Amino acid sequence: MTKPRIDTDYLTDQLKALLSIDSPTGYTDTVVRHCTSELERLGMDVELTRRGAIRAVRQGSRRAGARAIVTHLDTLGAQVKNVKENGRLEIVPVGHWSARFAEGARANIYADSGSFRGTILPLKASGHTYNNAVDTQPVGWPHVELRIDALTRTRDETLALGIDVGDMVAIDPQPEFLDSGFIVSRHLDDKAGVAIALAALEATEREGLRTPVDVHWLFTISEEVGVGAASIVAPEVASMVTIDNGTTAPGQNSSEFGVTIAMADQTGPFDYHLTRKLVDLCRENHIGFQKDVFRFYRSDSASAVEAGHDIRTALVAFGVDASHGYERIHLDALRSAAELVAIYVASPLEIKRDTKEISDVEGFTEQPTTVQEPSDA
Repeated sequence: MTKPRIDTDYLTDQLKALLSIDSPTGYTDTVVRHCTSELERLGMDVELTRRGAIRAVRQGSRRAGARAIVTHLDTLGAQVKNVKENGRLEIVPVGHWSARFAEGARANIYADSGSFRGTILPLKASGHTYNNAVDTQPVGWPHVELRIDALTRTRDETLALGIDVGDMVAIDPQPEFLDSGFIVSRHLDDKAGVAIALAALEATEREGLRTPVDVHWLFTISEEVGVGAASIVAPEVASMVTIDNGTTAPGQNSSEFGVTIAMADQTGPFDYHLTRKLVDLCRENHIGFQKDVFRFYRSDSASAVEAGHDIRTALVAFGVDASHGYERIHLDALRSAAELVAIYVASPLEIKRDTKEISDVEGFTEQPTTVQEPSDA
């Protein structure tokens, strides 16, 4: 098949719109509504779980053996742990991220009485007061506080504003889209993945691609706390490809260019046959790619398998520098990932027995076992 054209203007517009919506885990209703509206605009019938995970099914030639593409709408954030005597807020992280990246961040505090602005600061924030102690104080969540941009100097004054323990804190993304193709922002994990999925779906619809099986486009709302795709995968789904970030750091093979195909994460290897199919599709369609293994990483694929879903899983990644911090990606990786996803959903179904949940050994897959003899040359 001809490689589908990804509308990168559409992709970046969707990413900008997604980044403008606060969606820390536990506070995702607005972004769910936005994503649902866009899926409906693309012609999808959308189903929501009770809490708001999204399933949009694009019908293919058969229902059984369906494929799923999954991304997550939730981001890192924080939550009020305590209202301090000085009127400021002790906070704890939502998701796993370092307080090192929280220092200096601007944020929204969502209280029952309304929203407030604020800044996360180290406890010793002024060099004019603490001198060198600003550089020697420890890094960690017990060593930062959230200063509220409101007239409050005591615990009682903050409580009177309506701010209390448990209120959600959303961190400003501060995005920059550069002419060089680089995009710098918080929360590219996984709003860039959502934009990739939407761009792949838009290309699939625009070019009228036929798919051999139904394709379930899934958007989860609690991946950052490990729940993710635990309860959104339908029984007819046989394989699931997650779109999420890959970590470009020393010792990793991920890149901000091309698409990264993960071979394993901390939960173990991804499906042998599905990952190699994705690699073959990249080679056949001249999509730049690299493979990587992640040691301290999990995704929606892990949560689905751990929940007991008997599905093949794989991870398509876009290289992110400084993941879970102030992140950077390049449009080349986003386009490459979207191309691969669009080609994958329309690619032939090789493992026919995957249309059945249980069957005998006939047609079961084979992995190579022949040992290659060394060449005499």
